[in-house]
Amino acid sequence: MNKTTQDVDRYISFEGIKCNQNADRLMGMLEDNLTQQIGDTKWQTYFADKLAHQQRCGHDNLHFIGNQMNILFDYFTQCDDQPALALLYQIEQECC
Repeated sequence: MNKTTQDVDRYISFEGIKCNQNADRLMGMLEDNLTQQIGDTKWQTYFADKLAHQQRCGHDNLHFIGNQMNILFDYFTQCDDQPALALLYQIEQECC
């Protein structure tokens, strides 16, 4: 059986939900915004520290996003990055 987006329900199964791939995509969006220095400069320092901590602890991108959900929402809102906000919402609904 082929799962569609409407058939996906994380409370039944994570089958068909691309949590890790979507987390990796969102982290790429974050990196792009930071590289382009979009948003207040305080974000550069904040995320540099948090990403270094992620590396030291060996946490994956989904773990990082789950811990930074509200901060990421604030940052992507300030950047007016609608695709990133939509993906963040999707990750929250499907994976967190």
